[in-house]
Amino acid sequence: MAEETMKDFSKEIESSFRKIKEGDIIDGTVIGVTDTEVILDIKYYTLGIIKLEELSNDPKFSIHKDINVGDEVSATVISTDDGEGNILLSKRRANEVLAWDKLNALLESGEYVDVKISEAVKGGAVAFLEGIRGFIPASKLDLSFVEEDKLADYVGKTAKVRVITSDEENGKLVLSAKDYLKEQADIQRKEMVSNVEVGLVTEGTVESLQNYGAFVDLGNGL
Repeated sequence: MAEETMKDFSKEIESSFRKIKEGDIIDGTVIGVTDTEVILDIKYYTLGIIKLEELSNDPKFSIHKDINVGDEVSATVISTDDGEGNILLSKRRANEVLAWDKLNALLESGEYVDVKISEAVKGGAVAFLEGIRGFIPASKLDLSFVEEDKLADYVGKTAKVRVITSDEENGKLVLSAKDYLKEQADIQRKEMVSNVEVGLVTEGTVESLQNYGAFVDLGNGL
């Protein structure tokens, strides 16, 4: 037991003297929160400091509501000395780096994720994913193209989207809600087709009349 304790102690000593350089992303535990900064225990011989302006890009972020003592935080080293011997860190910059890694993984996997549409803009809508501002084109917002005067109707709604462009260099994130909606519509259509049988009584809308008969829309493209 004593031997294990000494090993753990040795690891802590070794960790406290590791080489930290600018640009590194390191983990720490919040041990203090003030009106202007967050103090981290980074298992180093000095503390990590995150200034208020380096915590988040979210305008609604609150240093007292969104950060608590005991939280585990990843942050980028922006200076190895803040003038008082502490390591100056940026959670905001680390979030961006880690976020693009996640977004690239989502692009690769094609996985669907939920986002809340926050704003209607020219040609589409805006939703944030992993803290990054994403654009949903009007042609990808619904099953059919959404006209400019209808975009505001989608604000505040949750959509299941897929990442279709993830370009960290140019800060470009493009999302599509249409893909998921189309998949669901196809599933419903197949279910409807499988339930159609001779003698079935159902309702539909007459789409066109021809000399040889009428085309009736039963819904879901059937």
